[in-house]
Amino acid sequence: MKIINKLPGLPVERALAVLSGRWKTVILYVLLDGPQRTCELEKRIAGISQKVLIEQLRALEEHGLVSRQSSAADSQGIEYLLTPLGESLRPILDSLHEWGVHHANELGEVDRLLPCDAVVRDQLSDA
Repeated sequence: MKIINKLPGLPVERALAVLSGRWKTVILYVLLDGPQRTCELEKRIAGISQKVLIEQLRALEEHGLVSRQSSAADSQGIEYLLTPLGESLRPILDSLHEWGVHHANELGEVDRLLPCDAVVRDQLSDA
């Protein structure tokens, strides 16, 4: 059964279902930097296993947010990149980040917030 068949009918619930999960928004955040190979994503996202990464990429692909293409650097490699639909999440992810900070401020839990680099490493250089 395809993942899309399981999505709720209400638009807000649908959006939350597409983005829900421990790693989906982190993967999307990293892909905002541009196409990444699976191994690059693994290195950049602290704590994600290859199995979970592949599962989440497949779900994001099925939802039309991510696509696969042959790597320009390696003819046998595959890169993942945001589709135009995935790219349209940029302002939404920015807003969710801002709201998360606002929520923590309102509840006096700012000290519990993590910086992005606690989970996402800087883009790797080719050197």
